[in-house]
Amino acid sequence: MLLSSIFYAKLLLLNIIEKKFMADKDFLVIKLEKHPTKDILDDHVNGELTVIWRDWDKIISHEPKMVYVSSVFPGQVKGPHIHTKRNSYFSCIYGSVTFIVKDKNGKYHEIETNSDEPTLIHIPKNIASAHLNSGNEIAHVLTLADVSWKPNDNEMKNITFDDYDWKRLKT
Repeated sequence: MLLSSIFYAKLLLLNIIEKKFMADKDFLVIKLEKHPTKDILDDHVNGELTVIWRDWDKIISHEPKMVYVSSVFPGQVKGPHIHTKRNSYFSCIYGSVTFIVKDKNGKYHEIETNSDEPTLIHIPKNIASAHLNSGNEIAHVLTLADVSWKPNDNEMKNITFDDYDWKRLKT
């Protein structure tokens, strides 16, 4: 029991350290924990578990009120747009996705994500972003949001990234 408490304390500390190294003032990239799962009969590894969110981790500063999965077809882009009321947390759970974030100074940041090396991307409200599937299979993105979506709530503003070189990323 003591060893597992020490292990989880170290993981929490590593998450805090990673947040500091991977944080920009306008968004945040958090490397997620992956744990092997084991068969109950002979203890062989039968899969894995990726921790997206736990209330005691405190890696999410805006508690989720809605969780959903969206898909992005190969070669397609979702966005760019701005959420004016909600903070969003994204994790690619299948395939690979590049998140393009435009910070408040107009600088673009490209964040490569995939399901093999899970990360959680925090895009605060009023920060422009898009995500692009440059792979050959449908990608799935899990989203946690602190404000639930409602039809006709008009909190999302579609924009364009006219000065961004989309051709460079698309296959």
